[in-house]
Amino acid sequence: MEPQEQNPTSLPENAYRELKEGESYRPILSPEKKYKEVTAWSVTVGLLMTVLFSAAAAYLGLKVGQVFEAAIPIAILAVGLSSAARRKDSLSQNVIIQSIGACSGAVVAGGIFTLPAIYILDLDVNFMQMALSSLLGAVLGILFLIPFRKYFVKEMHGKYPFPEATATTQVLVSGESGGKSARTLVLSGLIGGLYDFVVATFGAWAETVSTTVTHWGTVVADKAKLVLKLNTGAAVLGLGYIVGLKYAFIICCGSFLVWLVIIPLINLIWGPQVLDLMHTGITDTVASMSPDMIFKTYARHIGIGGIATAGIIGIIKSSKVIKSAVGIAVSEFSRKGGAQAKPERTDEDLSMRTVVFGISVALLAVFAFFAFGGVVNTVWQARVGLLIVAVIAFLFTTVAANAIAIVGTNPVSGMTIMTLIITAIVLAACGLKGNGGMVAALVIGGVVCTALSVAGALITDLKIGYWIGTTPKNQEKWNFVGVLVAAVTVAGVILILNKAYGFTGENALVAPQANAMAAIVQPMMSGGNAPWLLYGIGAVIAILLTVFKVPALAFCLGMFIPIDLNLPLLIGGAISWYVGSRSKDAKINAARKEKGTLIASGFIAGGALMGVVSAILKFANVDWFLTSWNAAYGEAIAILPLIGIILYMIRSSMKVDKTA
Repeated sequence: MEPQEQNPTSLPENAYRELKEGESYRPILSPEKKYKEVTAWSVTVGLLMTVLFSAAAAYLGLKVGQVFEAAIPIAILAVGLSSAARRKDSLSQNVIIQSIGACSGAVVAGGIFTLPAIYILDLDVNFMQMALSSLLGAVLGILFLIPFRKYFVKEMHGKYPFPEATATTQVLVSGESGGKSARTLVLSGLIGGLYDFVVATFGAWAETVSTTVTHWGTVVADKAKLVLKLNTGAAVLGLGYIVGLKYAFIICCGSFLVWLVIIPLINLIWGPQVLDLMHTGITDTVASMSPDMIFKTYARHIGIGGIATAGIIGIIKSSKVIKSAVGIAVSEFSRKGGAQAKPERTDEDLSMRTVVFGISVALLAVFAFFAFGGVVNTVWQARVGLLIVAVIAFLFTTVAANAIAIVGTNPVSGMTIMTLIITAIVLAACGLKGNGGMVAALVIGGVVCTALSVAGALITDLKIGYWIGTTPKNQEKWNFVGVLVAAVTVAGVILILNKAYGFTGENALVAPQANAMAAIVQPMMSGGNAPWLLYGIGAVIAILLTVFKVPALAFCLGMFIPIDLNLPLLIGGAISWYVGSRSKDAKINAARKEKGTLIASGFIAGGALMGVVSAILKFANVDWFLTSWNAAYGEAIAILPLIGIILYMIRSSMKVDKTA
């Protein structure tokens, strides 16, 4: 039977749900046809986007402490440019533009989270060391993830929500199709974008509402360290809709455990004491700290321990997947000629032979970089550094992919903190301490951080390609070019910003993540300690969750991510459940939920795009923010516009033509 051509302007009905027995997913672009993907246009525009967004994201992330996701703004620009140029076959080419350009955000996160910490500690690092740290980590992230593509994007189809990939796909598809879907996406994008813009830029109302807005809430927060906070942004609400009620509830349960139980307990047990678990020079008693400070100083480490343990448990559970990937690699090497069945175009990855060869070359390059690039002092220490990179990057690649697939947020900073602590302990045991040890730990941490960041971004990219029907091999190949351009750009931006502003002293760059990494590495290399008690508590929680069959990674992500970003997920998930369950007709419920997904995607896209604009205005010191108004009335009125966009989302989603 001849395969039927999909409607090239809309996703299939089974794009977001689990497949029934015997059912298969067929993307928009037919696997039996070849489409223009890698062209002079898509590569040129993609690389320009990489340079532009790498520089912008690094600049703004270090200057104002705001790191934005590049995938959605790039997808919007790709659609706009292709439309303006009246290009044919633009959907497949726009995926490649987004694929290459989105390397920027991933490499930026890996670079600016760790490398500026070297300057903060008043140590030396050169351009080549920074560029190679980012590039080698990014290459390993791509290569380690490729064997797991089929598992995450195909075998687990419909089981993970992939919120960022969903929003980006909706932008690309709706931009191609026009019609009602495009109008819905554009309208919700304008509403969500303007909503978030007037909050972040004008300060018309508070971005976060807290129980401390009331007198009794302030007293409870001060005495019992009990506080709840809610981010009022449209983009986070849209993210919650796509995540869905199940995962949103589990994530929030992790937050509730930390903010309603653990933080008050830490205050109750150690309140009058100075608790310096890492010997970082803390002088404040626990009782004198705010709930936020207790979270950042202590409770968040429980989440890190939980994420690490949940990741290890997940690795053990997916040992069959790992074994299968290794088995394919071995079979390719052992196979001597003979005919091989060629996979469908939409299921064609880089060959496992190429992947294994690439990993071998990349690891040799990492060793050479450590041994002869001024990172460590001896060949033995270089071997140790290589082992740390290889083991942690490989094992936690699946953790990063899992986190992105579930909640759209990669806990790369938490995993990097764990990497830095392990690296510092091991290097110190090998005789590398002091300033040299700090530089080595941060460069090694930068390699791992970038690997995990890029792996998370690539799984999003490959899921977009899977839904639309592009060739995975093309996306994978051109990601290598994208990360090369991004690594060079990011290293250059960090070097220039250090000379222009510096990372310490008056008017220095904010660099919040790098400051946190510096605060961890310095005491560890000077005889300090890790908060093993807190990591251990997190590990026990993850193990208990697994025993009781609760998704441990989602729960522990909730413990790590601030509660004000998790509560809106629960509201968005509840809206998704509500609009998808009100009718007795399953088709109407599905249509309503799909329209809600478009609206949620618009909120995310609008918020991401306007977030960039807002950050630029903040950097430019544009002084027309309603600061005094916000301070006096912001929290009190913030709930009203939030209710407004909730009602808009519900009413618009429910308005579905019953004959459609």
